[in-house]
This record gives sequence, structure tokens and C-alpha cells, in this order.
Amino acid sequence: MTDNITSVGGGSRPEAGVSALKGRTGAGAPAETRGRTTIADGVVAKIAGMAAREVPGIHSLGAGMARAFGAMRERVPGAGGGGAVTRGVKVEVGERQAAVDLDVVVEYGVSIVDVAGGVRTNVISAVERMTGLEVVEVNIAVDDVHLPDDEEEQTGPDEGRVR
Repeated sequence: MTDNITSVGGGSRPEAGVSALKGRTGAGAPAETRGRTTIADGVVAKIAGMAAREVPGIHSLGAGMARAFGAMRERVPGAGGGGAVTRGVKVEVGERQAAVDLDVVVEYGVSIVDVAGGVRTNVISAVERMTGLEVVEVNIAVDDVHLPDDEEEQTGPDEGRVR
């Protein structure tokens, strides 16, 4: 395809976290290239977050404090739990490329090297396939290892009960 990715503002960086795919125009151009498609940073972050969570061995995304605040926010009615998908995900979207930073928690007993490789492969594949952006790097910070006993300690005997 002949689409070019450029920023909406015409500068070297996207305006307000949005990149644009511009196509050829005119009667002779294919229909799928006529016009512009904009992709917000948040869209790329959601794609990357979903792709990372699909990899076996990933327990969750987000550093300790982000996970704690996110868990509290999800329990507040009307606060919106939509941020859970992008928790632990930071993206930078340029004209034609994107970079992804992930904070992950892995399951105890898995090979961190193998899980990181699987996450990189899955994230790059999903973002490039869905957006057309070239992913130049996926940086992974392993913030914690989830132990089987952690679930019991985090959920006390009263947790989950109606009060």
C-alpha cells in the first residue's frame, strides 16, 4: 500500500498524540488510499496492552503503584475501568514509527527471556498489522514475579463479600 504516516499538525511529531495515514487522492487512486486515517496514541497503547496480555506467562501489566491505584479505581462505581488495558503501557507514536514501553509482572517459574521474546513478537505483530506503523522497539521492564501464594495474601477473608 502507498499510505504515508504523517502527523496531523504537519510537524515532525504528532499533534495531541495522533498520527495520520495519508493516501493519494484523485480519480485514478485506489479507493482505500483516498483520504486520511488518524490513529491516537491511546489506540496503539490498547493494542499493545491487549497483545502483551495474550502471552502465556504474563500475570499483569503495570508497576506496583500503578496496579494498586488501578485496582482501587476499578472498584469505584463510575470511575471507569477502561484504563486497565493501558496500565503499564507507554507508547510514542511518530510519523511512521512507534515505540512501546511495557511494565510487566510475570508468573513464577516461567522463563523471563522467553516471555519477553513472546511479548515483543506479539506486540510488534499486532501493532504493525492493525495500524501500519513500524514498531522500532518494545522495551520491557519486569517489575515483579507473581507467586501462587500472592493471590491469597492480596484477597483477605472479607474481600469479595457484600458489606
